[in-house]
Amino acid sequence: MAMNIFMCSVQLSREQARAILDGARARARKVGLPPLTLVVLDGGGHVVAAEREDGCAPLRFPVAQGKAHAALGMGIASGIIGERNIERPAFLASVAAASKGHFVPVAGGVPILDGEQCVIGAVGVSGASSEEDQQVAIAGIKAADLHWGLAPGGEEH
Repeated sequence: MAMNIFMCSVQLSREQARAILDGARARARKVGLPPLTLVVLDGGGHVVAAEREDGCAPLRFPVAQGKAHAALGMGIASGIIGERNIERPAFLASVAAASKGHFVPVAGGVPILDGEQCVIGAVGVSGASSEEDQQVAIAGIKAADLHWGLAPGGEEH
């Protein structure tokens, strides 16, 4: 017998996450990138959807997830984190340790924003160059008709 329970609030649905993955893969295939791994996290850091394309190396998943976790956990794109802290290796190492290794501060992790510019999730991509990974993540978010941003006051849509 099923019990009556309270449902959890969902800010990023499975359907939206699938649309992100599909849009990101379409962009990657259009521009001829190598096989990629893509991860979509909700606002709590849980995987909503993930995909490793045929031929993509196994370590790409933790890298993509780490990029997404970095963007989600710090509230800015993973590449911006690395750029802003290039001369602070102890800080980057401390955050990596505190997150149990789920922190990759290189481009490819992009926050997903709601209409009020609040983070509701993140996308992480690994398999091409870091800049290409970031562009694929943005393309996926756009394909799902969601908002994204690299950093407040910076490039965003």
